[in-house]
Amino acid sequence: MGRQDSVIQLTGSVGNLSFYKSKDGYLARKKSGVTAERVKSDPKFARTRENMAEFTRSGQATKLLRTAFRSLLENMADGRVTGRLTREMMRVIQADQVNLRGQRNVNDGEAALMEGFEFNESGKLLKTFFAPFTATVDRAAGILLVDIPAFVPANMISWPEGATHIRLKAGGAAIDFAAASYAVTTSESAEIALGQQLQEALQLSHAVPAASASPLFLVFGIEFLQFVNGVQYPLKNGTFNAMAIVKADGGAPA
Repeated sequence: MGRQDSVIQLTGSVGNLSFYKSKDGYLARKKSGVTAERVKSDPKFARTRENMAEFTRSGQATKLLRTAFRSLLENMADGRVTGRLTREMMRVIQADQVNLRGQRNVNDGEAALMEGFEFNESGKLLKTFFAPFTATVDRAAGILLVDIPAFVPANMISWPEGATHIRLKAGGAAIDFAAASYAVTTSESAEIALGQQLQEALQLSHAVPAASASPLFLVFGIEFLQFVNGVQYPLKNGTFNAMAIVKADGGAPA
């Protein structure tokens, strides 16, 4: 790699040289002699092909999970969630003890590693919602639950300026990453005022196919609202909203 040191700074390609701009200035480097066809067929690149296959699979799995929970995540996820989620999917795939390298996948991996994943780094669930709750998965019955005992909102929620109410949201899904299919149900509480009143216990329940062999995911979060002239408005486009995977169950590997 060389640094461009002329008055005219170049980008693009000339012969076997590539010119580009980086955070270190304008640089130049030789083009790689490795062609795409060689990577696809040369035995020397077997590990590269395996890594590429699994990275592709993790990206596809990330897209499927986000699609399954799309209605919940629209106002609850930060701008870098895709990259962060893909990295976690790679961990799940690499934990697959069934298949050979390059063939490892999410269905046979360790989906439980996804538990605790935060969709919004700016608003994390356990730093926002302090009321105790229990997340449970009954695979045989196909029921995923979030149980929240009675709590006082003003004491158990850290809220941003301008918020007057919240909504608690959750969703449960059975996701077959091999077949690229899913079954999902979502739920939400009524609007809850951010006051000193005692909020009665809540249960957010979700049904998926009973005895499903697919990985099961339960997400839970909080959305902030502002009550103005009889209308509840979402606050600041979701900057402070929080949602996390509170339970992930991969089941028994095939």
